[in-house]
Amino acid sequence: MKPLKAFFTFLTILSLLLPLVVMGSQRVKNQIDKTKNLKIYILEIKEEIAPPVWRNMQKAFKEANSLKADLIIIHMNTYGGMVETADSMRTAVLNNPIPIWVYIDNNAASAGALISIACDSIYMRSGANMGAATVVDQTGKAMPDKYQSYMRSMMRSTAEVKGRDPKIAEAMVDPRISVPGLIDSTMVLTFTPTEAIKWGYCQGSAENIPELLAKVGIDKYTIIKQEITPLDKFINFLINPLVSGVLIMIIVAGIYFELQTPGIGFPSFAAIAAAVLYFAPLYLEGLAANWEILLFIIGLILLLLELFVIPGFGIAGFSGISLIITSMVLSLVENTGLSFSSSALTKLTESLMIVVSSAFISFSLSLYLSKRIFTSSRFGSRLALKTVMDKKEGFTTTDYRIHAQIGKTAFATTDLRPAGKIIINEEVFDAMSDGGFISKGTQISIIDYRNGQLIVRVKE
Repeated sequence: MKPLKAFFTFLTILSLLLPLVVMGSQRVKNQIDKTKNLKIYILEIKEEIAPPVWRNMQKAFKEANSLKADLIIIHMNTYGGMVETADSMRTAVLNNPIPIWVYIDNNAASAGALISIACDSIYMRSGANMGAATVVDQTGKAMPDKYQSYMRSMMRSTAEVKGRDPKIAEAMVDPRISVPGLIDSTMVLTFTPTEAIKWGYCQGSAENIPELLAKVGIDKYTIIKQEITPLDKFINFLINPLVSGVLIMIIVAGIYFELQTPGIGFPSFAAIAAAVLYFAPLYLEGLAANWEILLFIIGLILLLLELFVIPGFGIAGFSGISLIITSMVLSLVENTGLSFSSSALTKLTESLMIVVSSAFISFSLSLYLSKRIFTSSRFGSRLALKTVMDKKEGFTTTDYRIHAQIGKTAFATTDLRPAGKIIINEEVFDAMSDGGFISKGTQISIIDYRNGQLIVRVKE
């Protein structure tokens, strides 16, 4: 029993020492040598928390680490944004070896509050606010409790890592959480600078970053601000979920309108251009992998085969549509392996909703516009053929010269897969096999005429 007792004693000691080790490593991260000329990297977050902001943060942290910056200051003014993007950003803040401070210029609401709590030190301008982290939909209505539960968990765990009161962090999400002396159980918590300082959620107040540095005793420093290039702005524009949705609509509409007209025209070029703009930035950012783009191409090929080669609509068409949707959805999700975490499932669900809803809206608008253009508008009505050739008046769709070929023998001049060309008395006709593939040069019999094509089979 002695070895077992010793083992449990060791576990007990380890459990007591582990928090001290974590706190010690946190103190090491917060230590800044104020006697030397510090390199201070400034990252501005002054817009909605979304993929473009996450991309800017990734580039900023990479640059700050390459420059061996001594301190990163996030200059924040945001009303919040996407929860899953905020989760990625707060994880990056927690894992960065460089000390990170946040200076809240005016607002750090919702997702902004989560990112702020992840920072090593929080400073606020007078009149600024931090909190109100309830998860809401696009109309401002609170989401179901499973979403609130996930947000509460993230806020709580983030506060715990930084040595802040986790119950206060939860109160920023859930109006049912009360903190005696701070807030009752009927309101969501939002801090003012004075309240945040009193309750350990802010280290101080300053009117600007130079004043902040002076107050903490940093006199010698070099400011390095992140520079956003025109290319960065263009990529950020393209990876915005709203823009991605519009590009998906153009792809779907382009395919639809191209199928309504013979040959290759403007709709095809529009769809190709939209597909390039959709996948290119996602590929450059490491979101869209080679195999995801390949899925899109294979899906498009299967869809075209179903429409132009294989009669009817079956497995190839369904598989093509499924592969196109799957490739677009997965291209919006980071390639971090198979994960069933709440964050990963939330991101996957959101990506699926963007793709499916955009495709549905595009298809519906395409149907409406095609009908509107060719039947209602003055220009479209000139393009539409309205003349009716009634059979009672002697009109017929049958070409008697071609119809007269039924019963004759011919040769296939191309492979019939099942459509192809045949030759009768040195004249070439379009034909369709009624029994599958027929190779070039095979002698065939003409058995019928349907839909402008001769129907043939191998001569017995």
